[in-house]
Amino acid sequence: MQFFANEAAGGIVLAIAAMLALVVSNSPWRDMYDAFTRIQGTVDIGGFLVLSKPLLLWVNDLWMAVFFFLVGLEIKREFVEGELASRSQAILPAVAALGGMVVPAAIYAAINWGDAAALRGWAIPAATDIAFAIGIVMLLGSRVPTSLKVFLTAVAIIDDLGAIVIIALFYTDNLSLGMLASAGVGAIVLLLLNRAGVRRVDIYIVVGLMIWVCVLKSGIHATLAGVLTALAIPMRDAKGRPLAGALEHGLHPWVAFLVLPMFAFANAGVSLQGMSLGSLFDPVPLGIAAGLVLGKTVGVFGASWLMMRSGLATAPAGASTRQFVGVCMLCGIGFTMSLFIGGLAFQGLSPDFEAKLKLGVLGGSVLAGLLGTLVLWRKTSPR
Repeated sequence: MQFFANEAAGGIVLAIAAMLALVVSNSPWRDMYDAFTRIQGTVDIGGFLVLSKPLLLWVNDLWMAVFFFLVGLEIKREFVEGELASRSQAILPAVAALGGMVVPAAIYAAINWGDAAALRGWAIPAATDIAFAIGIVMLLGSRVPTSLKVFLTAVAIIDDLGAIVIIALFYTDNLSLGMLASAGVGAIVLLLLNRAGVRRVDIYIVVGLMIWVCVLKSGIHATLAGVLTALAIPMRDAKGRPLAGALEHGLHPWVAFLVLPMFAFANAGVSLQGMSLGSLFDPVPLGIAAGLVLGKTVGVFGASWLMMRSGLATAPAGASTRQFVGVCMLCGIGFTMSLFIGGLAFQGLSPDFEAKLKLGVLGGSVLAGLLGTLVLWRKTSPR
């Protein structure tokens, strides 16, 4: 309940931050907004380690590593002792999440076929924003059965795991084998700490920061260091009390109310000058929006239907078909992770791609959220 409460409120704050970025970036303060995201920050440790980045990259590389750290804790909890701990519990959301990644990616690729640069964004509509999606179902209250809230959470968490794998495999350039080897040594240290029964979180964090630097300089996206560190932290302390869970609960408000809103504000600003409704039908924004709205619904519901029809999984308890479809539609809210993957996919390309990315993600996410809410709004008796 604490998790759901934070996600619901966090989704509202996230929406406010995104809207504020849109308003400011289309106002006379546009130059101030751009200057804010370009504020230079430098870390210099005796000349041995010098990191100098604009604010936007500090947010995307370091702050989002904290978000991925939390995602790693959530993934570990669910697979070790949560809703995904057994095969029977995990199979429906796991297959649903897979369908919800494959179909949107296929739709995007089909619409952008023949444009090599645009095709780099095939994974953009494959992700679900857990904060926004859970925020909406919590605001809908009893109109959404608890079983569907759990299903949506599990799908979104597995989605995040899939996004992590996609980033590691497909959005990594110019590998530095030396730095990658150093990060590997750090990962081994984390494993040894876990096996030795070390229960001090601060030691894991220090090693994790070292891995973050190595991963940053290796060419793999630095946020993956957050996941690696989280997976190494023991579930319980020496007295059997929750350790990873306590860290997750303590970190959650900071991520929900600071990290993600800051990411949204720094990344959602897109100038609508010169754009029209027709701009949504350009291949890149159309592919993203169609992937999120149509692809997610078809992928998540279709994969779930096949599993239930074949008898390999059971339907969420107390939920009607209409409610199930509505929740599948909400999986099309891809805001945070979609913007993040899009930033990696179109890095180094024309600024025009950035504008199209944001237009497609914002348009598709808003439409998916509205359609899902409309379908779920009317109460119904379970069938």
